Order: sequence, then C-alpha cells, then structure tokens
Amino acid sequence: MSHTTGEVTRPTTVAPPTRTRRTGRIPVALLLPAALGLLFLVLPLAGLLVHTPWSTLPQRLTEPGVLTALRLSVQTATLATLLCLALGVPLAWLLARVRFPGRRVVRALVTVPLVLPPVVGGVALLLVFGRRGLIGSWLDTTFGITLPFTTTGVVLAEAFVAMPFLIIAVEGALRGADTRYEEAAATLGAGRWTTFTHVTLPLVAPGIAAGAVLCWARALGEFGATITFAGNYPGRTQTMPLAVYLALETDLEAAIVLSLILLTVSVVILASLRDRWISAP
Repeated sequence: MSHTTGEVTRPTTVAPPTRTRRTGRIPVALLLPAALGLLFLVLPLAGLLVHTPWSTLPQRLTEPGVLTALRLSVQTATLATLLCLALGVPLAWLLARVRFPGRRVVRALVTVPLVLPPVVGGVALLLVFGRRGLIGSWLDTTFGITLPFTTTGVVLAEAFVAMPFLIIAVEGALRGADTRYEEAAATLGAGRWTTFTHVTLPLVAPGIAAGAVLCWARALGEFGATITFAGNYPGRTQTMPLAVYLALETDLEAAIVLSLILLTVSVVILASLRDRWISAP
C-alpha cells in the first residue's frame, strides 16, 4: 500500500502597494494659469496692505465709530453663532442619523443660503419677520415685538446665512464618527439623551468647534442680508461690513482700516483651521 505525500504550500501574502507621489516637471500649460489665478486672488489683498495708513493706524483703530462697529459685529456674530449651535446641531444630527422621507429635500433646503444672494435672503426675512410678515405681524400685534432694523434683526440675518456652514461641518463629523460607542452606551442602559450628550457630542466636538468658527466668521462678514433686513444704523445695526460700505463714500482710509481688521480675522481663522479644512490627506 503506497502513500503519496505532498507539500502543502502556504499562500504568500502580497503587501499592498504603497502610495507614492509622483514628482516631475510641472506642465507649463498648467503653471501659467495657476500663477495667474494666484495673482488674481493675492493682488487685491496686497493692494489693501499697501494702501493701509500704517502711520495713523493706531489712532484710527481707537476711533469711536470703529470701536462701536467692531463691538457690535463681535456681539452679533457671537449671538448668531450660539443661535446656530442651538438649532443647527440637532438639525445636523437629524440629517446624519435619521432616515425619513424627504431627507434629501431638507438637506437641499438647508444649503440654499450658501448659494442664495444675501440681499434675497434679507428680503425673505422681511417677508417672514417684518411687521407685515408671516410671523412678524403676529409678534407685533401679540407681543409688540419688532425685529427688522434692530440689533436682533442683525443676529437673525447673520444666523440665516451662517447656519449652513455649521450644519455641513457637524453632519460630516457625525457621519464620520464611530457609532459603536453609541451602541455600547445604549447596551449599557444609557438613554437617547444621555448617549447624545455624553457620547455623541464629545465624539464630534472637533467638528462642532470647526463649524462654529466658520459660522462665526461668516456672520462677522455678512453684509447683504443685514443691510436689507436690519438697515445701517450706527450703534444699533451698523456692523463692520456696513461701516466699510459707508466709509467708502466719505473716508477711504477708514474703509481700508476696517477692511484690514476683517482680513486679519479671516486669515487667523483660516490658519487655525488649516489642518482640518485645507491640508491634503
């Protein structure tokens, strides 16, 4: 009786190919338009820096009108961001975690202010919250509350245009978060609210923070919806962008100084979010 023996071959594992970046000469056909695009974006900012009255900058920064507009802008942008957090985070969670009919339509409606002309947004706010609007007339007759052309109107206008930035950032963070932690919390007996506040929110806290910063920056620079819905009243509704618009007609150097402040804030915010929003993976 013969026995046949054979060798058992083990399958060899092949290491996955590593991703390598190609380095080579840059095509001239791409280099020229890329350089023109960079100049197109940078030259206006350089022109602003060149024409800044550096010698009188400290005095102009302490002028009452500048300080008032800056203080009002910071206050309204902060209040608008808090309003966006209170309403936007639950809405982002709903879009990210709950399947319901019409979710795509809701998501599209949420992003409409991103592409809607701000002036149109201001007109829409007037038609809803104005004294003859859908809700504004009821607020006026019932409680005597008037929202247009007030500081509260500035907050509403800024929140309307800035909330999509927060919702998109938080929804993306929720979709990328590991749901196993939430499932483990539910298995251990945690309720929905406890799971949301003690597990979900800490998981997506970086996304919420980034979205809140972008939301605040967008609110700080809002112009069209604010001037349409809240007007341009110094000390009450005149924010920094509106002050720039008004100063262009009377004092160009003041407009440059105000623009420089907004530019500085934008650069600082983009630099702080560089690793999350700009750096390539």
